[in-house]
Amino acid sequence: MAVIALIDYGMGNLHSAAKALERVAPAGTRVRLCAHPEDLAGVDRVVFPGVGAIRDCMDALRRQGLDEALREEAMRLPLLGICVGMQALMEHSEENEGVECLGILPGRVRRFPEPLEEDGRRLKVPHMGWNQVHQVRSHPLWSDIPQDSRFYFVHSYYVDPADPDPVIGRTRYGIEFASALARANVAAVQFHPEKSQRWGLALLANFVTWKGQ
Repeated sequence: MAVIALIDYGMGNLHSAAKALERVAPAGTRVRLCAHPEDLAGVDRVVFPGVGAIRDCMDALRRQGLDEALREEAMRLPLLGICVGMQALMEHSEENEGVECLGILPGRVRRFPEPLEEDGRRLKVPHMGWNQVHQVRSHPLWSDIPQDSRFYFVHSYYVDPADPDPVIGRTRYGIEFASALARANVAAVQFHPEKSQRWGLALLANFVTWKGQ
């Protein structure tokens, strides 16, 4: 039986994510909530969701011993970071006056500049609602998902990768930012696929069959 680990550190949309994964996973696949490193034994892939503040996220991961566990799992299994889970994979975040993150992917997390404007129109922060993701290179996560499909976002900070190579998707909201990354076994998205209806479910379905690189 294949097992998908859903990281449980008190800061993710676990119910929505679990239901979405169960809906798209192949028959016989189990979704396991994992709150401790030992819970990850025998899993086949990892989903790392997140909402809220990055300092609370990192504190919870360290307290539960999941920070080192995630670094280790990222070396051997397909791993998908979602929203704050994506941001936590980076090296450093500007949020909460600066927080050191997991350092699995090179780069920083920055706050949207204010005022944020586009075409003479003032934009609100957080960036909340549906927006397009432009696929900048092919990847198995994009299989059968049309170019510029819309996904659901909720965030005030965005990822600024150290180099463009991991970027597989970009979105524009006043500025252009990386909204999807992939390198080796690790993929990450700033939007919430579990809330993004058809194309979000398609992306999760692609992830649960992706074998990493």
